[in-house]
Amino acid sequence: MVEESQLSTLVIVESPTKARTIAKFLPDGYVVLASNGHVRDLPSTAKDVPEKIKKEPWADLGVNVNEDFQPCYIVPRDKQNIVKDLRKAVKQASRIYLATDEDREGESISWHLQQLLKPSVPFQRLVFHEITKSAIQLSLESPRDINQDLVLAQETRRIVDRLYGYKVSPLLWKKLLPGLSAGRVQSVAVRLLVERERTRSRFMAASYWGMKASFAKDSQKFEADLLALDGKRVATSKDFDPETGSLKKLSDKGPSEVFILEKATASKLKETLNDTPAKVFLVEEKPFTSSPQAPYVTSTLQQEANSKLRFAAKRTMTLAQQLYENGFITYMRTDSTVLSNEAKTAARTLIEKKFGKEYLSQSVRFYRNKVKNTQEAHEAIRPAGGQFQAVQQVRSRLGPDAARLYEMIWRRTLASQMKDAKGTNSVVMIEVGDARFRAAGKTYEFSGYLKAYTADPDSDSELSQNKEVVLPKMEAGNELQVVSMETAEHCTQPQQRFTEGSLIRELEKLGIGRPSTWATIVDIVQSRDYANKNNGALVPTFLAMAVVGLLEKHFAHLADYAFTAQLEDQLDAIARGELQRQTYLKDFYFGNGRIGLASLVSIGEAEIIPRAVRGIPLGKTEEGTEVEVCVGRYGPYVSDGTIRRSVPDTMAPDELNLQTASEMLAEAKQGPQSLGSDPVTNLDVYLKHGPYGHFVQLGGDEQEGKPKRGSLLRGMSPHTIDLQSALKLLSLPRSLGDHTDDQKEVIATNGRFGPFVKWGNEIRSIPAEIDLLEITLEQAVELFRQEKRSRASAAQSTPLKEIGKHPESDKLLKIMKGRYGPFVTDGEINASLPSGVEPDDVTLDRAVELLKARAARIAAGSGKPRRRSKKS
Repeated sequence: MVEESQLSTLVIVESPTKARTIAKFLPDGYVVLASNGHVRDLPSTAKDVPEKIKKEPWADLGVNVNEDFQPCYIVPRDKQNIVKDLRKAVKQASRIYLATDEDREGESISWHLQQLLKPSVPFQRLVFHEITKSAIQLSLESPRDINQDLVLAQETRRIVDRLYGYKVSPLLWKKLLPGLSAGRVQSVAVRLLVERERTRSRFMAASYWGMKASFAKDSQKFEADLLALDGKRVATSKDFDPETGSLKKLSDKGPSEVFILEKATASKLKETLNDTPAKVFLVEEKPFTSSPQAPYVTSTLQQEANSKLRFAAKRTMTLAQQLYENGFITYMRTDSTVLSNEAKTAARTLIEKKFGKEYLSQSVRFYRNKVKNTQEAHEAIRPAGGQFQAVQQVRSRLGPDAARLYEMIWRRTLASQMKDAKGTNSVVMIEVGDARFRAAGKTYEFSGYLKAYTADPDSDSELSQNKEVVLPKMEAGNELQVVSMETAEHCTQPQQRFTEGSLIRELEKLGIGRPSTWATIVDIVQSRDYANKNNGALVPTFLAMAVVGLLEKHFAHLADYAFTAQLEDQLDAIARGELQRQTYLKDFYFGNGRIGLASLVSIGEAEIIPRAVRGIPLGKTEEGTEVEVCVGRYGPYVSDGTIRRSVPDTMAPDELNLQTASEMLAEAKQGPQSLGSDPVTNLDVYLKHGPYGHFVQLGGDEQEGKPKRGSLLRGMSPHTIDLQSALKLLSLPRSLGDHTDDQKEVIATNGRFGPFVKWGNEIRSIPAEIDLLEITLEQAVELFRQEKRSRASAAQSTPLKEIGKHPESDKLLKIMKGRYGPFVTDGEINASLPSGVEPDDVTLDRAVELLKARAARIAAGSGKPRRRSKKS
């Protein structure tokens, strides 16, 4: 039996990093261990289902829907050793503190630990929103019991998501394609992307002309835009409907209240106005005041990191987790804008020291929470502690990306306690004949909070205020010099696609999802092939269009925004103890006033016709033939019922209309187009189209063996390809001759990463300014004389990610790109990332663990390359 003096106080947290940070603030006699996240969950595979319930009708769900939705929890295989170690530690403890995160997820982890470990000694919950000495000491002085309402809310969310995913996803497999997934919030997020794409497809672009004039007053030049002509306002982009592209109806009289400037009128006006006197007829100056925004919450941090730093939501949360666990910021999953008194004091002290007392707001600023149930945490995201740590400290510990995110948080927190920015907005109206121009200016008398922070996405960390536009001093009646007149054609643009940041903003606006779920939602949407990212924009796939079409028709209220938001509110009510868990689950699954999930799936099984939901109508041809785009096992294709044609991977849904599809089908109907005969073989050369684009082929498909093919090079158009170009493509790889140094052959060809030349073992990429089909031996020799810059060497020299410094050796840990995949290194030891683990997902803790495991294998001799023994 263990003596009382040998017993310790056990503290259990989620992650090893958090454990190390907390341990520094605890006295002797405390042991801090990590659970590495959840220690229990619903079974994820058939192998995980316990033997005693395998014959139950609900075994595949892991939830007994007929007995108050009781979940069946198991310890995942990868957590069994962790649980074993925790049980040993419990036997050596006199008291246990469960110090998991303060949100519902953390509360649930603590409850599962208590249920699993069944401690016979006293146990309590420690809650803190930052990992600092004062916060840890305060939590030890005021421990509490596990909040069962928060546990039930998290458990209910988990069960609902399991029921939705495990019931609807198999239906998608049967009716659409195998391997698809559906989720309660994920499906609604995909619907947002699809509806925006449908709007873009309906949009009809319109063109209009505008005019910009350059004037001068006392040699100071400024610009103004044409506002009106002959008393009628000239149309600008805001006068066109963003959904249709047509001119908005401004009143009952119709859209004729604005004047659409056409090219001929604009050109004639330019000639006339260049020689017409210009005069100021109105000057307006209005003071403005700009107040700082509230400190960051999870959604605003994700949105701004996306627009300013180009970080994906998942990347932002990974970095924020590192900052939190290393004691640099407060808890990062929160919807509260409140700052503690300690934070306000720290911010105001730093403002006065760094910027001066004149920038400090006269009174402490308070910000109201916009969310009615700020259950996720009790404070905004801000630098931790009573003295905010410097950005350089983060950079040296966690690397540049974490430092950039921390600097954003640091600046916005300071700005929230600074004075308003004040200035003047100026508007000047200028008459030039029958035309009226408008110039706008903006000046700051006092930059205020902008000294520390600006929301401008293109700003750098040193920018102190928004851009000013300074106009010369003018009064009504002043004559101006006309310097120049310029006309320009403009085209109306459809609504922008969602980015990760704007999608999160829209979900938050609709009341869908919560701080702990947004990053996961946008990541799942992309990983499930429902959207591709193009220059930061989320482009829905044709598969997403088909899935949303099915859900809208057969699961209408489950895909409804208001219904999904209502479910979130009900989960919040459970967290507040105002709603019973069983009531919520019964209504969702069995229905109450509307059909429940179980019945919807049964009806869908009987009514959904696979052929009907796989096609997305594009319209009818003049002959009355229905044309559609269909999702198939090998990708999307257009069809008119008799002919099919693959849709290129790069084509977005809004680019495929009836006309484009008809042209593709007409080309497919004609069959391969012969460009002429090869003079050597007398075989026809065909231009063909495949899933990856156009290519040329020597001979038809009926010949024996695989015909010679050549893909069109980047920049080549199938409409301009001729026999001569096709033969050059088919000649690849082509010999350029023998190198002058050793008389070995030099070959030019095209590869996976672009065109290149090869000489023996030497390879050089062909630069864009040199044509692969026209490159000469002399040009190739010159390339070989240049220093070799291979992709492998470039990848090895440029890290994919800098993680931070090793807590023991202080060496900088990096993730590099290797021949067999990414690996983590400290400069001496390299450890490959496990299969399926992305570089962005690797935290400092995980990197340290991988390196330690690799070092142990090397020490044991199993990490060295194996030599084959000679056969006797």
